[in-house]
Amino acid sequence: MNIFPKMTNLFLTSLIITATPLFAQSQNSLSMNEQINVLGQTKPIPVSLDGFTGEAAEVLKFDLYVQGFSFVAPDAAQYQISGSSAGDVTGRVTDKFAKKVVLSRSYNGASMRRQAHAFADDIVQTILNKPGIGQTKIAFKAQSAGGSGEIYVADFDAHNAQAVTTDNTIVAKPAWVPGKLAVYYTSYARGNPDIFYHSLSSGQRRVIAGYSGLNTSAAVSPDGSKVAMILSKSGSPNVWVCNADGTNLKRLTTGLEDSSPCWSPDGQWICFATKIAERRRLAKVSASGGPIKTLNTAGAANPTEPDWSPDGKWIAFTRQAGDFDICVMPVDGSLAPAVLVAGQNPSWAPNSRTLVFNHEIGHRQVLSVLDVFTKQYKDCVRANGSNSQPAWAK
Repeated sequence: MNIFPKMTNLFLTSLIITATPLFAQSQNSLSMNEQINVLGQTKPIPVSLDGFTGEAAEVLKFDLYVQGFSFVAPDAAQYQISGSSAGDVTGRVTDKFAKKVVLSRSYNGASMRRQAHAFADDIVQTILNKPGIGQTKIAFKAQSAGGSGEIYVADFDAHNAQAVTTDNTIVAKPAWVPGKLAVYYTSYARGNPDIFYHSLSSGQRRVIAGYSGLNTSAAVSPDGSKVAMILSKSGSPNVWVCNADGTNLKRLTTGLEDSSPCWSPDGQWICFATKIAERRRLAKVSASGGPIKTLNTAGAANPTEPDWSPDGKWIAFTRQAGDFDICVMPVDGSLAPAVLVAGQNPSWAPNSRTLVFNHEIGHRQVLSVLDVFTKQYKDCVRANGSNSQPAWAK
């Protein structure tokens, strides 16, 4: 089996940041209310930014914008963010309404970019009382024009991208192992669409599902012990589940056209797309097997590619109504699906409010990061050619 270069440094560099808190206060009373009436219509929190230049300013604007903040003039800001990126990053956040400093901190021990991500995370934690996403990772497929694809991993904004595979063949559907430096993905490296497990720390990989026909769309259970996938070994593509090493394989569905499994955060259910009476539907099935239950996606035709938020409250999915759109709905069906932006392949961040997805610009697929509650989004840098099928590490 092929051995690929170790990628540990990509991840460990984000762990050596030293933060010196000069003053910090959690603003619990100002936490974002997630039980909003209508998705995509929350007003962003107005902040101003002063004293930061170059890469640090770019990072702060990107990170905060896709987590529900907007940038305004100082006199219109609820929070005034000031500091310096000359040398190391130092930052201060002042609550203009309360007339007091709520965060003051300095950073060192890592690159300017990672220091700025760490400051953005601390701002989010202070104001929203939620962990930030600035130091999280994604995996995705990158494909050159007219060429084959490779699996990449990168920071959540697609910076510092590194290739995981060098197969020079068709690849698809990367999926992270929760809490580990490892991914599953589909590759034609052996001439058939097989599912591989790949350790990013050692570079070693092995085949988990290499049955005749289609082996794709691996989705790892929250505890990392099980893998759901789509196999066509018994005829039609259906949802199967097995142990993380590929053993103890069990078929869960028998539909004619199943796809895109994902797990509920408690590990009890697997949501997937299927076709019933010639109509595309979303459904769920117990991870131990049993009858399927369809989900109500009224108003969002042809749903596919579901992803269950880590907090268990939301399901994001793609609808196809001529073009592709990103939709989100509450799991309990209390609200109709909200159509947010054009795109496909949504994947939740650990914060359960931000999505990464891909959409088309000039005949190429580009990764974008979306704040679900405000509908604000920004395009990521492009690693190589078309970038698609992103998966956020949890």
